Amino acid sequence: MRRIGILTGGGDCPGLNAVIRGVVESCAAAGIEVYGFFEGWRGAIEDEGQALTPGDVEGIQTLGGTILGSSRTNVMKIPDGPARVKSAMEKHGLEGLVAIGGDDTLGVANKLRQMGMNMIGVPKTIDNDLSCTDYTFGFDTAANVAMSEIDRLHTTAAAHSRCFVVECMGRHTGWIALQAGLAANAHLVLIPEFPKSFREIYDFVRGRYVRGERYTLIAVAEGFEFLDETGEDLGVDAFGNPMLNSREVAHNLAARLENAIRKDETLERKRAYFESRFVVLGHLQRGGAPSVFDRVLGARLGVKAGQLAAAGQYGNMVALRGTEIVTADLDLAVTLRKKVDREFYEAASLFFH
Repeated sequence: MRRIGILTGGGDCPGLNAVIRGVVESCAAAGIEVYGFFEGWRGAIEDEGQALTPGDVEGIQTLGGTILGSSRTNVMKIPDGPARVKSAMEKHGLEGLVAIGGDDTLGVANKLRQMGMNMIGVPKTIDNDLSCTDYTFGFDTAANVAMSEIDRLHTTAAAHSRCFVVECMGRHTGWIALQAGLAANAHLVLIPEFPKSFREIYDFVRGRYVRGERYTLIAVAEGFEFLDETGEDLGVDAFGNPMLNSREVAHNLAARLENAIRKDETLERKRAYFESRFVVLGHLQRGGAPSVFDRVLGARLGVKAGQLAAAGQYGNMVALRGTEIVTADLDLAVTLRKKVDREFYEAASLFFH
């Protein structure tokens, strides 16, 4: 009987289990067995995993996280990493492997593909920044969580007449911050694609203060940097991505705004009582059960990945285009990053005041 492997790599993401079930069910219908590696590429390197049957995955689309576990292991940085993955695949008689992950996980899959191993990619990232697909599963859930938390902060910010800086995930792009901030009526959204100087941000907050607005809510992506300023160098992770201080952006901005307002002697109001606070949403955005959209999208992507395996169409990625699940170029998907375009940001900026 034909057999393929499956793994989930990188940060956990709502909808992963829906993809796993989609792959297993689709393959079972085609007479193909599925073997799941534990903890992403680490499991493939260490040869740790288990066979998955339709019974094993029944109903798991309702659960957050991933039943297979995950890690940020970079095969290319492990001695004999590719050879060990190939050995594990051969040991279990796997003709190919479905890798579910973001640009790091799929980047490894693409390199292994170039080395002759059969790979199929399924795009996963709450940041929604993978190209060749309109949406990645997990993003809708994360954006809704961020929106809900920003919604809640309006009342406490207004009650205390405070400025709140809410930090959302988004290392390279601002999709979560922008969509959640726009939906929840944040007064300003700051994202990596369109940096602003501290002076611009201060003038915005000061303007609201002068007009007598009781509070200000700012949504900021974790990867945002002030124009003409460089953040602290914290090194890089296993995939070469700059490490981020989860408190740095929001904490820094909130403290600077409070200090600047209180020192502004041109203000007539009681500036000495101006308060600014920060909230880092962090892993709340990627935890918990997936939304309807992410459960259905994940299941559809998984089914398509299984169908590609059944047809022997390896070397591809599955993607959402419009309302259709299609086949995309894996190499192109991990080469280009999907960023917020200027038109969208400028349209959203009409609501910033």
